[in-house]
Amino acid sequence: MIWTVIWLLLAFALGGTVGFLTRQTIIGRKIKAIKAEAERLIEEAEKTKKDTFLQAKEEAIKTREAAEAEAQERRNELRRLERRLFQKEENLDRKLENLERRERSFTSREREMENLRLQAEELRKKQVEKLELISGMSTSEAKDLLLKSVEADVEKERARRIWEMEQKIKEEAEEKARKSIAVSIQRLASDVVSETTVTVVPIPSDDMKGRLIGREGRNIRALENATGVDLIIDDTPEAVTLSTFDPIRREVARLAISKLIMDGRIHPARIEDVVEKAKKEVEETIKTVGEQAIYEVGIAGLHPELIKLLGRLKYRYSYGQNVLKHSIEVAHLAGMMASEIGANIDTVKKAGILHDIGKAVTHEVEGPHAEIGAEMARKYDVQPEVVKAIEEHHKEEPGNMEAFLVSAADAISGGRPGARRDTVENYIKRLEALENVAGSFPGVEKSFAIQAGREVRIMVKPEEIDDAGAAKLAMDIVKKIEETVVYPGQIKVTVIRETRSTEFAK
Repeated sequence: MIWTVIWLLLAFALGGTVGFLTRQTIIGRKIKAIKAEAERLIEEAEKTKKDTFLQAKEEAIKTREAAEAEAQERRNELRRLERRLFQKEENLDRKLENLERRERSFTSREREMENLRLQAEELRKKQVEKLELISGMSTSEAKDLLLKSVEADVEKERARRIWEMEQKIKEEAEEKARKSIAVSIQRLASDVVSETTVTVVPIPSDDMKGRLIGREGRNIRALENATGVDLIIDDTPEAVTLSTFDPIRREVARLAISKLIMDGRIHPARIEDVVEKAKKEVEETIKTVGEQAIYEVGIAGLHPELIKLLGRLKYRYSYGQNVLKHSIEVAHLAGMMASEIGANIDTVKKAGILHDIGKAVTHEVEGPHAEIGAEMARKYDVQPEVVKAIEEHHKEEPGNMEAFLVSAADAISGGRPGARRDTVENYIKRLEALENVAGSFPGVEKSFAIQAGREVRIMVKPEEIDDAGAAKLAMDIVKKIEETVVYPGQIKVTVIRETRSTEFAK
């Protein structure tokens, strides 16, 4: 057993030695192969390095040659630029010399011109002195005379051109306007009415006056307090007078007194009941009248409050003309003119019937009736065109077609013969004012206010005013009338220039 183990150990040792020696031999061979391969690679690298170096050297030589060529080309270009700059400098020097010579020449000429100017100024002064001595006027006086002459010529030329333009415009527009207005007026006829601020109530006998006054005046006080109207009981036989600026209150008082007289029972409690009934009756009448006016004109869509306000105009008068009838007439006239020129008839009629609606509340609201009426129409959603027409129907230059037509219809309705009345005193004052305005201008010989003050005819002196001056005089007189005289409607100004030569054969 021992020997077996020994032999086994020896075998293992021998096998290990043999294996070690074999592995060392194999490793040595691999190392030799690797060294050979490394040497081969080093040789190839050395060869590649040499080739690359040669190529890089060649590339560097080529690049240096190209750079040298480019530098040479740039040097040549710089030489050319230098030559050009040198030539330009030479040219500028020559030009500068020329300019200096010209400047010296101009300076010399300027001195010569200044000397000539001074000589001319001296000659002009001497001539002016001679002219002033000859004419007997100073320079400023001669200038003023010349300016006045030029201004007069310019003023005449302006007046002549304005007159020619007006004639041309009149020729183009007068015929059509005359036709439209004449047709509208001919198609409408209405009654002449009278204004009143008092109402006379007839009574059956003078004994009724005492009953209306009552014991210690209690009945008359009750009537005046309930109606807001002044009850005038005087010596007028079988009549009492109601006085107030509010026509609706006056109508309520008239109805109430008529009912009290018919009933016979007159005492404060009864008076209050009758006045309330009269107010309701007047309100119903106002509503009915407003609806009738709308129906007569032929429009629809108005707010009920506007219709009531329109009915209130039944009791309102202006220069003796009933405002409701006037509004209906204006609506018809404006609608007819609108149909003649192709405007919107419904809009124009609505503006015509409402143009004086502000007068229905002028006792309660402060301000011009046109602005009040426009505000009320705007409040009740009337279309903007109608509101603008109401607001501008008294302006000289209305802003839209509706306002222009309403303004024309308003003037026609108020200006037709007999439509309105005025006191004799005011009438005479207006005529005198018109004649005084016309006579205040130089060159006017005589002036006449005719056609109830709706036309002024002026006779001028022909030796002082020519045709162009007559046209200017008419415009000036119109402007002064508009500024100083109060009048309804419009006033025509006619300037007449006439030359007469009279001789006698003997």
